[in-house]
Amino acid sequence: MDFEQSLFISYAHIDDQPLDPGQKGWITRFHATLKAILSMRMGHDVKIWRDEKLKGNDVFSEEIVAQFKQSAVLLSVVTPRYLNSEWCRREAHEFCQTAERTGGLVVGNKSRLFKVIKTPVDDNEIDALPAPMKELLGFEFFAYKDGAPLELDPDYGPEYSQLYKQKVAVLAQDIAQFLKTLQTQGNKVGDTGGPGERPAPSKPVVYLAECSYDRKPQRELLEGELKRLGYPVLPDKRLPTDEGEYVAAVEALLARCALSIHLVGENYSAVPDGPTGKSVGILQNELAAARCRSGGLKRLIWLPQGTASKNPLQQAVIEALPHDAQALFAADLIEGDIEKLRTAIHATLRKIEQPEPTRRGSDAADVEPTGGESAKLLYFICDEKDRKASVPIRKLCRQLGFEVALPAFEGDASEIRKVNQQNLADCDVVFLYYGAGDPSWKRAIGIELKKIAGYRSGKPRPPILTYLAEPRTGDKQDLIDMEEPGLINGLDGLDELSIANTLQRTAEAQTAA
Repeated sequence: MDFEQSLFISYAHIDDQPLDPGQKGWITRFHATLKAILSMRMGHDVKIWRDEKLKGNDVFSEEIVAQFKQSAVLLSVVTPRYLNSEWCRREAHEFCQTAERTGGLVVGNKSRLFKVIKTPVDDNEIDALPAPMKELLGFEFFAYKDGAPLELDPDYGPEYSQLYKQKVAVLAQDIAQFLKTLQTQGNKVGDTGGPGERPAPSKPVVYLAECSYDRKPQRELLEGELKRLGYPVLPDKRLPTDEGEYVAAVEALLARCALSIHLVGENYSAVPDGPTGKSVGILQNELAAARCRSGGLKRLIWLPQGTASKNPLQQAVIEALPHDAQALFAADLIEGDIEKLRTAIHATLRKIEQPEPTRRGSDAADVEPTGGESAKLLYFICDEKDRKASVPIRKLCRQLGFEVALPAFEGDASEIRKVNQQNLADCDVVFLYYGAGDPSWKRAIGIELKKIAGYRSGKPRPPILTYLAEPRTGDKQDLIDMEEPGLINGLDGLDELSIANTLQRTAEAQTAA
């Protein structure tokens, strides 16, 4: 059906009261800003209807009911007053009922309802809304200052003005995409296929994990960008607040996804009601790691360098994460800025959509086996500056019957990472040559090795040997003093017999296992 207007704004009169006499109210300004940006997005002037005659004692009028049939979208500005207003609640219910009679509430799996949350509301109060609206995530138009919520209102200063305009732009983009979908589908509202069917997305589905409040601006940036590029983003509805139900819901969503993205912030995120007391950030990461063990999910975790928290629980998470093998299982830890994360996201999605053949190493001579088809693969990890110095040891490994693979030293970051992960997935032994690499290089390799189980699809973890070569450093001496497992001390010179004996014992132990 055709609609005379694009949008109907439902709101409570008290929420449009100006902060100062003579000013326009928040709803009035929001209406004007949304209309301007939405018109630009659509390429023509859009019609938005709002009852500007609202009074506290007005009777729900037929004029309002008539607008529902003519409006493509209902946008509710949700506040405590809105939820306590019989009039506002009735508008929401009436629109849903009218929409169902005229074809349905969805178009191409997208709802005709949009929810702007002007100020925080209690979960119990939101139950007063019709179920389709209650389930929506909504667009939050408030921020916290010293623990108190403040509306995104330009009157509160330039920072809030900028956030306000950014949020309206994101909202307008989502509405514009919906209206264009409505146009391209011939205004056939509610045509979503048979019962229980979900249109197959043309691109991989992304799970963009719920996060703490300080990371929400970055999350919204990523969500908007992914949606504009056509990637379905989950969760797309409010998740349960009960821990058991929350876990079940997240597991079901992750089962549909090819990539999960987790943003670690300064604040401890929300805690569902349940026995563990774990935040949604921790729970989602654990569930995504578990999903990786069954295959089919790639993971990115963003922890910008310098992130710190005043909350002891969150600070413990921040400090432990880079060294926690379980938390990092099969994940890439991104420690740079948001642009580094965006680059990693797009590179990962390209790999998912266009998988490429992998190569084992950058040195073709090092991947020729000498022991026939049964030769074990030894992944020889070293800094590129050690390539020449390590030749005698690599030759010795080949003489002992190992197929030797080097890391990729050239190519873009995604290609290098791909080669490394494939070698870790295939190898029978990891041989870490610690020579010219500095302690930060060694730590980076250590973090990657902690994620090795995630690349091996259930194959046993390979033994890891560490060979110490010149120059002498305090970090290497510490490894000796701590009697690091699998350590071969070559600081006093090359001891081929010691290397050969260690490799032979390792190979025999693997064969026996």
